[in-house]
Amino acid sequence: MKKIAFALLIASLLSACANGNPMMRSDGNVSKGGLGMLAGAAGGAALGSQVGGGKGNIAAIALGTLGGAFLGKSVGDSLDRADLAYAERSSQQALETARSGQPVSWSNPDSGNSGTITPTRTYQNAGQFCREYTQTINVGGRNETATGRACRQSDGTWQIQG
Repeated sequence: MKKIAFALLIASLLSACANGNPMMRSDGNVSKGGLGMLAGAAGGAALGSQVGGGKGNIAAIALGTLGGAFLGKSVGDSLDRADLAYAERSSQQALETARSGQPVSWSNPDSGNSGTITPTRTYQNAGQFCREYTQTINVGGRNETATGRACRQSDGTWQIQG
């Protein structure tokens, strides 16, 4: 729990230190870059938490959070609404119907951006079906890969778990 709180603190500090607020657009809505920054920071912190122990572990979490936030923001800034819609549809399809190890792809012919989501493990958590997955997004010829987990909600949709 302390590790998660530390990662959130670093993500908040990143937002506060930047010129303006990178999380918000001028119309008051959350920016794609801001969402990418948070997702990247969380993923980087999770990866960093697996390294070392004691003070070394705290440093790994901090570096993972910063690196993930930077990469996540750059990918988020590059995706448009159509990209996000394609990715969301593919994610729901992959998590609901794909076998573990079977990638489901998406591609936006207008932007040229694409990606895959590959379920890697299925399990139950307190009676709820959950899946771990690997997601790759190609933006402007550059690939970014992340891992995560999602659980099936009572309405049949899959929700990413923090």
